[in-house]
Amino acid sequence: MAASPKKPEITYSGIPASPGIAIGPIHVIARGFSSPEIYHISEKLIPDEQKRFEQAVELTKRQLVELQKRLESLSGNDDSEIFEAHVMLLEDKTLLNKVSSEIEKRKQNAEYSFYAVMQNFLEAMRRIPDPYLRERTADIEDVSQRVLRNFHLDDEPNHHEPDGKHILLAYDLSPSDTASSNRRNLMGFATEQGSVNSHTAILARSFGVPAIVGLNASVIQVTALTPCILDGYSGKLILNPTEETFEKYASIAAKKDKLQTELDSKRDEATETTDGRELTLSANIEFLDELKQVSKSGAKGVGLYRTEFLLLNGKEMPDEFEQAEAYQKVVKEVKGHMTIVRTLDSGGDKLPVELLTEPEPNPFLGWRGIRVSLARPGMFREQLRAILRASAFGKISVMFPLVSGVSELMEAKEHLLRCMDELSKENIAFDAYIPVGVMIEVPSAAVCADLLAPHCDFFSIGTNDLIQYTVAVDRVNPHVAKLYKPTHPAVIRLIKNTVDAGSNHGIWTGICGEMAGDINVTPLLIGLGVEELSVSPKILPKVGQAIRSLSYAQCASAADEALKKANSSEIMNISLEIARDRYPDLME
Repeated sequence: MAASPKKPEITYSGIPASPGIAIGPIHVIARGFSSPEIYHISEKLIPDEQKRFEQAVELTKRQLVELQKRLESLSGNDDSEIFEAHVMLLEDKTLLNKVSSEIEKRKQNAEYSFYAVMQNFLEAMRRIPDPYLRERTADIEDVSQRVLRNFHLDDEPNHHEPDGKHILLAYDLSPSDTASSNRRNLMGFATEQGSVNSHTAILARSFGVPAIVGLNASVIQVTALTPCILDGYSGKLILNPTEETFEKYASIAAKKDKLQTELDSKRDEATETTDGRELTLSANIEFLDELKQVSKSGAKGVGLYRTEFLLLNGKEMPDEFEQAEAYQKVVKEVKGHMTIVRTLDSGGDKLPVELLTEPEPNPFLGWRGIRVSLARPGMFREQLRAILRASAFGKISVMFPLVSGVSELMEAKEHLLRCMDELSKENIAFDAYIPVGVMIEVPSAAVCADLLAPHCDFFSIGTNDLIQYTVAVDRVNPHVAKLYKPTHPAVIRLIKNTVDAGSNHGIWTGICGEMAGDINVTPLLIGLGVEELSVSPKILPKVGQAIRSLSYAQCASAADEALKKANSSEIMNISLEIARDRYPDLME
């Protein structure tokens, strides 16, 4: 990508959410309505684009007048006045002139220039203190979308299309937005809103896509197709990079690629410490197309198969046979290693299983996880039957999310036993001794781990939620993000209590949350006695090398010291000191 010599380099700072360097053109998605296609136009086509805009506006005005007449004839009241207001907006000379001048200034197609002008206008309105005026943004979005629909491109456009590779800049992205993006073309993304602990950020790390959240910039001020560099290590978004900046980041990217190649070459080496303590290193996945990366990473199985997108990302939930086929595919791909399927974990910041009549005042403390499954037994048993069907084809475990106590676990197991009885009567093969695990995400579960352990085969600690609930911090709220501390003394003690309870009852404990992939705390987790780490396939080779560089005896001693400390920074420093000494090259 050539640096732009005409415009000054601009740097925006945000919060690094997923590491990596991305270099390419930027695509912008603002709030409200959908962004249209964007392309550059030549100087001579500017009048033609301005004419296209005028025609789209005139067509929209005629449609609105017709809608107004139709509504008046049907209702006979003043409801149709809203369309009159829409027409007045489209007759505003200031607005029309602004769009026309933006077409000339940007040298971009008419619909995108119109989109950019309207988004600027909407952003200004959203900042108005008057709630009545703020509510009118929906009307402006509606009329804007109508205008965009009335642009008619030729069947064979003569403009130059971008090659598809891009860095996405958005006001915010939902997990479904992130998941549905074309990952082949998505080089990285940055958002004005968001938290490093949101599910969207977690997905970015799973995809191995560089990402920045909490960007200190108004998205709509950035011109689409501007050349840029996204630095997911430091949280910088650099527009119009100079040649010097471009060469600097190209060098950084090359250095990182070289290190990754070295790590990949060691993927088949055992993940054990220098003094012989072996840990299972498995992969977190959310999509079936991640399976190829699981094989390449050297993962010993799938430690967390999140099933939300499989079940909820289509128009209809897949039936038992479709689910079973997906689970079988995972089981066969991991070739003899274990696949742990987490049952539906809907709610919170994840996909909803169904729309509620009223929004929950506090969704993280509401209808989510195992609570949803137990409230929808038909749906729950369909998933359990599918998992059991897949168990006939290889090693598979079932894991229940957000269990808060023994009663929920026993109720879930009763459903599993009922499914086993049904399949037996139908002469359908399954593993009658399928392992059952519990995600430890709620402090009550960690405190009562000794009561849960006799009724399950393993624990997997979901640190993202465990931290959130332990320190009472909404992990996607930027106002309290600094209070979200993985090494808070209470969190460390709950992890230790869980590990000890599992060990005392002969079951293993792993971690499948984001802490598992954070090599800053790998020494601490190993020292606390964790036996399995499940991480994104993209970062698995790095975590593997960290494990091979550590001494369990040193880590255990450090963990004992950490458990005596009173604040998170002291605990983090204990772990960091070992990490920097044992694998400095991984810490850069």
